[in-house]
Amino acid sequence: MASSQPSKKTNKSTGGGGGASSGQNVKFARRTSSGRYVSLSKDDIDASGETSGDYTNYTVHIPSTPDNQPTETSVATKAEEQYVSNSLFTGGFNSVTRAHLMDKVIDSEVNHPQMAGSKGSSCSMPACDGKVMKDERGVDIIPCECRFKICRDCFLDAQKDSGLCPGCKEPYKTEDNDDDPPGGTGTLSLPGPDGKGGDPRQRMSVVKRNQNGEFDHNKWLFNETSGTYGVGNAYWPPENGDGDGKSGGLGDPADKPWRPLTRTMPIDAGIISPYRLLIAIRFVVLCFFLAWRIRHPNNDAMWLWFMSIVCELWFGFSWILDQIPKISPVNRSTDLQLLHDKFEMPDRTKNPTGRSDLPGLDFFVSTADPEKEPPLVTANTILSILAVEYPVEKVACYISDDGGALLTFEAMAEACSFADLWVPFCRKHDIEPRNPDTYFSLKGDPTKNKKRTDFVKDRRRVKREYDEFKVRINNLPDSIRRRSDAFNAREEMKMLKNIRESGVDPLEPIKVKRATWMADGTHWPGTWANPSADHKKGDHAGILQVMLKPPSPDPLRGSGDDNLIDFSDVDIRLPMFVYMSREKRSGYDHNKKAGAMNALVRSSAVLSNGPFILNLDCDHYIYNCMAVREGICFMMDRGGEDICYIQFPQRFEGIDPSDRYANHNTVFFDGNMRALDGLQGPFYVGTGCMFRRFALYGFDPPKLSMITPEKKGSDGNVSAPEAQALKATDFDPDLNVNDLPRRFGNSTLLAASIPVAEFQGRPIADHPAVKYGRPPGVLRNAREPLDATTVAEADKTEWGDRVGWIYGSVTEDVVTGYRMHNRGWRSIYCLTKRDAFRGSAPINLTDRLHQVLRWATGSVEIFFSRNNALLASKRLMFLQRLAYLNVGVYPFTSLFLLIYCFLPALSLFSGQFIVKNLNTTFLVYLLLITLCLIGLAVLEVRWSGVSLEDWWRNEQFWLISGTSSHLAAVIQGLLKVIAGIEISFTLTSKAVEDTGDTYAELYLVKWTSLMIPPIVIAMVNVLAMVVAFSRTIYSITPQWGKFIGGSFFSFWVLAHLYPFFKGLMGRRGKTPTIVFVWSGLIAITLSLLWVAINPNSGMEDAAAGGAGFKFP
Repeated sequence: MASSQPSKKTNKSTGGGGGASSGQNVKFARRTSSGRYVSLSKDDIDASGETSGDYTNYTVHIPSTPDNQPTETSVATKAEEQYVSNSLFTGGFNSVTRAHLMDKVIDSEVNHPQMAGSKGSSCSMPACDGKVMKDERGVDIIPCECRFKICRDCFLDAQKDSGLCPGCKEPYKTEDNDDDPPGGTGTLSLPGPDGKGGDPRQRMSVVKRNQNGEFDHNKWLFNETSGTYGVGNAYWPPENGDGDGKSGGLGDPADKPWRPLTRTMPIDAGIISPYRLLIAIRFVVLCFFLAWRIRHPNNDAMWLWFMSIVCELWFGFSWILDQIPKISPVNRSTDLQLLHDKFEMPDRTKNPTGRSDLPGLDFFVSTADPEKEPPLVTANTILSILAVEYPVEKVACYISDDGGALLTFEAMAEACSFADLWVPFCRKHDIEPRNPDTYFSLKGDPTKNKKRTDFVKDRRRVKREYDEFKVRINNLPDSIRRRSDAFNAREEMKMLKNIRESGVDPLEPIKVKRATWMADGTHWPGTWANPSADHKKGDHAGILQVMLKPPSPDPLRGSGDDNLIDFSDVDIRLPMFVYMSREKRSGYDHNKKAGAMNALVRSSAVLSNGPFILNLDCDHYIYNCMAVREGICFMMDRGGEDICYIQFPQRFEGIDPSDRYANHNTVFFDGNMRALDGLQGPFYVGTGCMFRRFALYGFDPPKLSMITPEKKGSDGNVSAPEAQALKATDFDPDLNVNDLPRRFGNSTLLAASIPVAEFQGRPIADHPAVKYGRPPGVLRNAREPLDATTVAEADKTEWGDRVGWIYGSVTEDVVTGYRMHNRGWRSIYCLTKRDAFRGSAPINLTDRLHQVLRWATGSVEIFFSRNNALLASKRLMFLQRLAYLNVGVYPFTSLFLLIYCFLPALSLFSGQFIVKNLNTTFLVYLLLITLCLIGLAVLEVRWSGVSLEDWWRNEQFWLISGTSSHLAAVIQGLLKVIAGIEISFTLTSKAVEDTGDTYAELYLVKWTSLMIPPIVIAMVNVLAMVVAFSRTIYSITPQWGKFIGGSFFSFWVLAHLYPFFKGLMGRRGKTPTIVFVWSGLIAITLSLLWVAINPNSGMEDAAAGGAGFKFP
């Protein structure tokens, strides 16, 4: 925005800078205390001179062009910036975006100047109760040398009317008539890399170019004007300038030795070579064994033989899909010190303040229901993100509240208020982990490795503040209810008063909508406690609130005068934080989490446009504050331009020590995912994943053929290949400018941000081998002031089909990752020494089964969709294709597993077996397969680091889930595909209150239909063993070897079901003894009944020539 243009309204009327109109609809309205909007025309406002903050004046910034670049941020710009950051924006698809200036966000006091609702001193104008604006330190902004205090609205009025200061009656000084602008450096000032004025060309931020809708980015930003794209601006400093080639330009790689940021370390040959050999041996043995089984049927029990051979053939096929992709596991390491040296090392001439050249990083957190996802848990996750060890000005955090609840909104505001104390405390004392609830719950000596003498005092004070913070969060539901009741009662009194004054006697009782009220005395635009039209779950307006505005580009040190802790040498800035609740309307499919994530992608593209996105569930917090830097190492290293995402392992807290139901899932995360890392990359598993924003837009990975050895701009200057910026159409030849609305929607801001995000996400070109990169130093400058445009998802676009998170599956995460791999991208598995993230997982048996059911249902949907790996393109590697095929196939194993678990019981009941005779060939095959299985398990435990107990727990739960959740998912999927019938498996909770036990939930018994198949399998096998035992006792010539041999396989099934029965029994001592007595009586009675019906079956089998199974 040009300095001579004091407000957005003036910008719109003048059209300055030659910017083209963005086509953004602007609605001017005043919001009343009840939440209603009184519309006004723009002409009426211009005529009346009204520019109060109660009026929506919503448009986009007109960018500063190279010929009209300000030397400093004006007071008017600060006023507009504060207007945007303190406003709550509402709107939606085909509706007007409105802004409501929030004088008060929460009931408690707001202190941090970055936070919405933060105000300065009182305005000195008569009859005005406004507050003076604050700068980044919370100091009042005084626009005139006479020190006359004035609020934003009065300042804009004075400028529009006479341009004179109301205090001294002298003209306000602006950048056009004074080289020293008033007000000092603003929060979002744009100084040069050295912190001073300097050449205006060195102050034109890349981010600035992507947050304006009234300017043609593609023409000006990407080599179509008089400059070449370069160091953080639209001009690249000439080679004969004052650059030293170290941090401000490309430089000479020979000046210092080049080192990679990451290294790939293969598994020890002494482990992986025997592992691959055993896979080959077992594959050959399995083929010979199955061939032998087919050629030697059991003619006396063909039905038993046929069922067994069909199951064994499927198990062999399933084993190949699971085992073959594991032949190339790898380990990776990163060099964090080198990352700092390359991107954050101060330089005397180009980077004296040590500004970071790291790319921006946007964090996405999703929540849906504050009743199921406690706001305190979500608030702790947000606090861990705000305290992450990454350049503050590069971080932006977004939370998607799909429930549109005021409780979540105010809880996040309280978290931002507490972050003012918590984040600097973490930086001062190197706190880890930076989730306050987890940190204060740690056992052990908190002073370990702490060097400052004031740590104990600071920790005690912060702990006291956190306890008060928890009390405020937990009291929010009652606080909101009491506030709403008071305001609703006031509205009833007003209505009753109006009726009495009119002299009309109401025939019916007065009815007032029971609204939910915000702290500033206005209606909450989201869902209400008492649902009403446009204010209920699934039907409410979109909401966007910048709770923490972007920080200043340079560190801001605290002072010793702070209220609680001395932060005199600590950076007290906070990252930008945005609350968003997308619009929802009845009758529309909002696509659950995938739709929420795509809404965040669109909104963040016009607010921060970080080239990388890291998404977390609301209960997954950052446990290792340096983990995101390790992920960035892979993205910024040579060859990282074709990495679509970095997947971190999921780690969980609150799991019982024995991990009864394999909740940690370490075999998958430390085994399968690490093995896939040696191929095209791991799956995307829904959380703890760092995405390349450009890959989410549905483009193919970049190719060297896209850039030419030499490319000339319009001025004839030649740009280096690694410095060339490309357009969206360069990545997709079939995409032209006219197709952008069809793919991404009608937002010109969003379309313009795409090539900028791609360019900023490239590795730095600090080595001749880096042919596709960006020049060092591009990202050191400040970002542009906020543009609060909300981007709604239009119909008939490719969002959810090709762009963003993919719709149409319960497991949208796997499908989204598959689409990227199918386009040729690769992914990386980042296994850090200290867990990167930690979260919670269901430890109750029923909850665990339903979780697995949801995953398996998504896999069945994938198998019957066009996302089946059999239909993948040639860009998907063969072994990667097998891995994705296994994702869609594994639930169908449950059909064969169910039959196979009944075979031992059927064998004991009938006296037959799957083979006719136990000869030497069969036993040799069985022995070889067993030894190979044991050898593979031991070696896999060695290279993956998984304990043998975890491996066994995984095997047990594989059988439990395979005979319950997977089976239900297959039935549900088949009915949906064949008959179009939707089936949901619900549970009835029978909770037991036990607040004194950490693992009380583990012992809860919640009945669900998923438990029926495992129970039937166990009962049938136990009955078969009892019947066979009874028959052996009553027989004239007992065949004990036959009984022991048959019972062995039934015992194998029961051993795998042991955790399931522990879950059914609940807590020890709480299951009545009579239950076991009754079970025993029933089993004995049924077994005696079988013997009475057919007492001579054992003798007949013996006389038949030993056709039954005999233990050798």
